[in-house]
Amino acid sequence: MSAQLTAPQTPAAAPAAEPAGRRPRRGTFGLASKALVNGLLAISAVYTLAPLAWLLIASSKNRKDLFSTSPYSVGEFHLLRNLSDLFGYDDGIYLRWLGNTVLYTVGGAFLTTVISVACGYAFDKYVFKGKEKLFGLVLVGILVPSTVLSLPLYLLASRTGLVNTYWAVLIPSLVNPFGVYLARVFSAGYVPGEVLEAARMDGCGEVRTFARVSLPMLAPGFVTIFLFSFTAAWNNFYSSLMMLNDQNLYPVNLGLYAWSQNTHQQPELYSLVIVGSLVAVVPLIVAFLCLQRFWRSGLTSGAVK
Repeated sequence: MSAQLTAPQTPAAAPAAEPAGRRPRRGTFGLASKALVNGLLAISAVYTLAPLAWLLIASSKNRKDLFSTSPYSVGEFHLLRNLSDLFGYDDGIYLRWLGNTVLYTVGGAFLTTVISVACGYAFDKYVFKGKEKLFGLVLVGILVPSTVLSLPLYLLASRTGLVNTYWAVLIPSLVNPFGVYLARVFSAGYVPGEVLEAARMDGCGEVRTFARVSLPMLAPGFVTIFLFSFTAAWNNFYSSLMMLNDQNLYPVNLGLYAWSQNTHQQPELYSLVIVGSLVAVVPLIVAFLCLQRFWRSGLTSGAVK
């Protein structure tokens, strides 16, 4: 007959007694802070969405309802007719403005992003004489307002014969000091030096290393800089106003401004300006919704052997 041994059971530790005079914490402060934060977020959302809501409602009205009804009241639905009038006015000049804007923004932003990423990568990964001083000049360029450079750029474009051409708007937009700064920050955080050394040991040249190894790892930074450049180019009004005189070269914002200046002589342009503003906002919203998932995505998986 075998004896079964059982381990002695130890009594459970008693809960520590709370110090005398201390009351249990209540969640009042936490609830108040959450309510305050949610309230501020709600106010910010209303402040941001109210103009867009007015723009959408006003775009669906005809010219009579636009001035005879309250701003946020919905009248008869005329959005499709307003869009037809917009795209058919003056032989479809608005469509030409949209095409010019796509050229200035998508093409210009892509070239600007490639140049900025290459420069930021070079500032981060290479050692050359005067690197920090040159980068300091780039940082100084961030502090200079773009409006200060408009007159010198116009004089340079006038000397070279580029005024009233596509190049007068495209070439100045290729220089983006803030994009170079962001590219250097992303290069330092996303591209390890060990990966570059491994690529060089495998026989990759510097250009191929940048294009095949570093650039895919910099994809989140590339998209971020592209979105900043895209938005800046889409909203670039003053430079286009200085450089362009031919309405066939206008971007959307400058064309809508020209229409708004003639609304006193041509009241029918009121509806066209509002509907055109709505159409001009849609590409920005679509670009951010489609590309926002790349902002924080890490694409470095599998880069290190």
